[in-house]
Amino acid sequence: MNFPAMADTVATSGTNWVNRLKGQIGRFNRIFIAIVAIPTLSASVYFGFIASDIYISESRFVVRNPQRQTQSTLGALLQSTGFTRSQDDTYSVHDYLLSRDALRELDQQLQIRKTLSSSSIDVFNRFPGLSWDDSFEAFYKHYRKYVQVDYDTVSSITTLYVRAYSASEAHDFNDLLLQMSERLVNNLNTRARLDLIQVAEREVLKAEDRAKDAAAALSAYRDGQEVFDPDRQSMLQLQGVSKMREDLLRTETQIAQLRKISPENPQISALIYRAESLRNEITEESGKVYGQLKSFSAKAKAYDQLQLEKSFADRQLATAMASLDSARNEAQRKQLYLERLVQPHTPDKAMEPRRIRSIGMIFILGMILWGVLSLIVASVKEHTN
Repeated sequence: MNFPAMADTVATSGTNWVNRLKGQIGRFNRIFIAIVAIPTLSASVYFGFIASDIYISESRFVVRNPQRQTQSTLGALLQSTGFTRSQDDTYSVHDYLLSRDALRELDQQLQIRKTLSSSSIDVFNRFPGLSWDDSFEAFYKHYRKYVQVDYDTVSSITTLYVRAYSASEAHDFNDLLLQMSERLVNNLNTRARLDLIQVAEREVLKAEDRAKDAAAALSAYRDGQEVFDPDRQSMLQLQGVSKMREDLLRTETQIAQLRKISPENPQISALIYRAESLRNEITEESGKVYGQLKSFSAKAKAYDQLQLEKSFADRQLATAMASLDSARNEAQRKQLYLERLVQPHTPDKAMEPRRIRSIGMIFILGMILWGVLSLIVASVKEHTN
């Protein structure tokens, strides 16, 4: 047996195995450097020396409506202290805080574009940063990173978070957004009041026109028919006819008595003439009340219709006036309230970025990815061999 040859073979195999192991370790090291070391080092440099401090100002508010009721326990507690929920109006405020209109006003009053484009901010966070797009839409997307609105549906409390690169800027941004929200609520109140009063005023104008038309029609009918109130006039007329009937009865009684006592009495002719005159007058006056085309009874139908229309018009006008008074009284009360529960605070330290945690997360994720890729490479290599 040739022991030297066998020793050379074993040595050669050992050398090849060591070389292969070094190659695999070298590949693993390259993967480790690319996936773990370089990202962790880059994150350490960025978060340690480049990333700008971010300050967060927080405020809380609630939009309440005294006419609406709450159902939850906390809502009942708020209601007992004068707060009630108005979710629809709250969502309107939320939408406005994140709107382009709010951004425009912020930029007009606080030059927020200039602030967020400052060279003191790191290139990854400033606007437009690494992008060449400095349009308003791009700025609006950038703005949405700095304003956050959280809403608690149980308590109806809204929490507003505003991020900025200095404590004073974060406070000023937050406070101005709250002022703008309060103005929005006031505008909603104004519109509601104006709509309420305008509708009531239009109804009053309609009722006034109807009442005027009804009064004018009634007056024209009175002038044209020479009548004021057919029912009252008929009553007065019938009272006069009743008196004339009584006179006629007395006259006829006298005539009968004189004919018995003194048939030749010259007063009989005068009394007969008087009786005849009374009968003619009774017939004429009775005809004015009924039985003729121009009698009070004939005029009463049209008069009653006009009077009924006027009565309805007057009632409608009175109801419209009462509604207008009620609308004005309602408009005097502020229907929506934006109540600040927590004023915007000025942070005394930067809350973001969380440097150590961010570096640790990148390192952990890199290690996990490196472990997975190492297993995959080793499995592929073993399968190939």
